[in-house]
Amino acid sequence: MSTAAIQTQPGAQRLLEGALHEGAAHAYLLHGPAGVGKRAAALAFAGALLGDARRVEAGTHPDLRVVEPLGEMIRIDEIRALHHDLHMRPFEATRRVYLLLDAHRLNDDAADALLKDLEEPPAYATIVLVADTLGPIPETIRSRCQLVPFRRLSEKDVRAWVDARSPGLPEEQVRVAARVAAGRLDRAERLLDGDARERRAALIAAARSTYLADTFVPAEAAAVLLESARSFAAAAGKREQAIVDTLDLTPREADQRVKRASRGAERDEILASLEELETWYRDLVVCDAGAEAAVANADLLHELRADAATAASSAGDTAAAVRAAWRVAEEFNVNPALWLEAMFVRLRRSFGR
Repeated sequence: MSTAAIQTQPGAQRLLEGALHEGAAHAYLLHGPAGVGKRAAALAFAGALLGDARRVEAGTHPDLRVVEPLGEMIRIDEIRALHHDLHMRPFEATRRVYLLLDAHRLNDDAADALLKDLEEPPAYATIVLVADTLGPIPETIRSRCQLVPFRRLSEKDVRAWVDARSPGLPEEQVRVAARVAAGRLDRAERLLDGDARERRAALIAAARSTYLADTFVPAEAAAVLLESARSFAAAAGKREQAIVDTLDLTPREADQRVKRASRGAERDEILASLEELETWYRDLVVCDAGAEAAVANADLLHELRADAATAASSAGDTAAAVRAAWRVAEEFNVNPALWLEAMFVRLRRSFGR
């Protein structure tokens, strides 16, 4: 197995390489924060098991089946289809591999159906679940899988990735991207795209407006996050449509895949923006405490120093409010426009404005 996908996850790397050398178990559960390499590692592991990394990466290996959520969850129909496929002998390889991506989105019926396959899998099958969190996954499923934990990356690892991804980037931009990414490569990549500077400037302006603006319009602050999220959603939808056009799918399946990609990108961008908001408010507290070397937005120290004098006393509570909002957005299906506007109302009040 190529270790490039998991070289920054030594614990996971040892477990997966050990499985290849000693004989794979029937089921694995790769779990940890989004954006830290779980999906790439699962594909690399599947490629090694099937002996054809190229076709696994392309999704064209006949002994690989990938299950993803249709809409907001993985439903029982997808697991029933997996069950039917599970009892087909391998076409080319010595085994069949099943990847369940976003396994934390299994609904109750799907989880119950999957449990039956985990209890009595055929000897030639390896089932690999990939989940951002263990909480929603029933203990009965977890106990039947080899757990493979992933962690957020160190700032050093993210900096190395940024350097490789964008050679020649000024040192200050590398440092800021690595810190604001908070250990996630997907967040770092978001900070390096062509519109990243303008998007970040608009987001920080919205964050500062909650305590600086004499006249504050929550809908306008919310619109900053919405515009960015919808832009990412549209781009993701176009990318997925290009892939769908090459596949033999029913109209419903094609439409669901495009919608799922768009919704997922919109949601991920909103979550990323909330993390940046929280980071800004926490930087105010850190700056006020005299720990300027630890701030994430190191290129904006002048602004942080100026703002901390008046806003730092409430910024800790505001950061906590943003984190609570992040948890709601991560767990529930919310109306982004209404929910973000309501959040900015609460943030404004937290500063006593």
